[in-house]
Amino acid sequence: MSDWLITNAVIVNEGRRIEGDVNIRNGRIHRIGPSLTARAGDRVLDARGRWLLPGMIDDQVHFREPGLTHKADIASESRACLAGGITSYMEMPNTKPPATDRVALEAKYARAAEVSRVNYAFYLGATNDNIEEIRRLDPKAAPGIKVFMGASTGNMLVDDPNTLDLIFRDTPVPIITHCEDTPTILANEEKARAIWGDDIPVDQHPLIRSREACVKSTKLAISLAQRHGTRLHVLHISTADECLLFEPGPVGGKRITAETCVHFLHFTDADYARLGNRIKCNPAIKTAFDRDGITRALAEGRIDVLATDHAPHTAAEKAEPYVRAPSGLPLVQYALQCAVERVLDGKLTLERVVEAVSHAPATLFNVRERGFVREGYFADFALVDPEKPHLVTQADVLSKCGWSPFEGYTFRSSIAATFVNGHLAFHEGELDDHNRGVRLEFAR
Repeated sequence: MSDWLITNAVIVNEGRRIEGDVNIRNGRIHRIGPSLTARAGDRVLDARGRWLLPGMIDDQVHFREPGLTHKADIASESRACLAGGITSYMEMPNTKPPATDRVALEAKYARAAEVSRVNYAFYLGATNDNIEEIRRLDPKAAPGIKVFMGASTGNMLVDDPNTLDLIFRDTPVPIITHCEDTPTILANEEKARAIWGDDIPVDQHPLIRSREACVKSTKLAISLAQRHGTRLHVLHISTADECLLFEPGPVGGKRITAETCVHFLHFTDADYARLGNRIKCNPAIKTAFDRDGITRALAEGRIDVLATDHAPHTAAEKAEPYVRAPSGLPLVQYALQCAVERVLDGKLTLERVVEAVSHAPATLFNVRERGFVREGYFADFALVDPEKPHLVTQADVLSKCGWSPFEGYTFRSSIAATFVNGHLAFHEGELDDHNRGVRLEFAR
């Protein structure tokens, strides 16, 4: 482990920008200040006025391991995280087998310890019949319980009202929800099939996975949380309507919080004509009105967290007709740059983006000593160059699926460097991924 002195950085942290240096020792932030002096043996990186941000903590990814590793795996997707300034992730339970008991959960942790290049945590999944597993969960063992209140397969679709009530009543950790109402979706799909049969156009996706389906399910989750005083975090808000269901303000005092994802800030339904199934995801990308409303809600603090819902599929799978093409897209490698686009547009402040991608997930999940640039904390950083454009090409893509919805797009910023636990793991386009991340700890 090398010790470092990062000089001449614009440090963006806790609502402020300061020009200064950061000294890293033994993987942690030793000192922050102006004109620091390197010790013998310190390596020095001149930031040259670029933005030094706390590393992004992505609270929603699907890395497909175990069981679906032809699409992605922990090693490949964590390498893509390095190139994107993401230093920690929280991974979803809908793998094969699903992580719906402690044995399967710990098996994922064991695998990540072997291969993950960034820091990691894994959710326990709720089912219609694992309430005892949920009740017995050690609060330090997982960031939360993932509840699919619609739009999942098999037993992970929790649609029994009594089961939902018990989960919200008895959970020892935050509940994380995917909110779409399945009966509404099925009724919409039946109407579409009556018109097009199996040849449903992809631009019908946001009408099938409709705003009504999202709003109805989100309202149900909020009502359950209010009834039981549950700590609830609603994932991937995709409609302007849902944003109004959440209160603005700092994340620290809230019992009910919300997250959106970078693709909802970037794409609209107009992009289906160009990208087709490549932007098919659940919940669906909707209108420009929704995109703009979500962006405003993020600026206001109604939406607390900005993440990815990174969910790779192969190009061949995505090339299937709409009714067979799976939902999800790879996002971790370009997520932070996508967020910075909204800063450069004047829609969000950089300080608000840092709050949403780093501070807020660290706070609401009680992540120990990460998510902030503070002395004594782990040295997880992203160094962003706001003046160096980056054209995305297929050859650059590190995700195992081998494609990106951003191919051909030029971001106005680039990721200059990523530090994970004090290790310079990505620098000027080059990976040094020999080190491994560590298991996130939760101060509960």
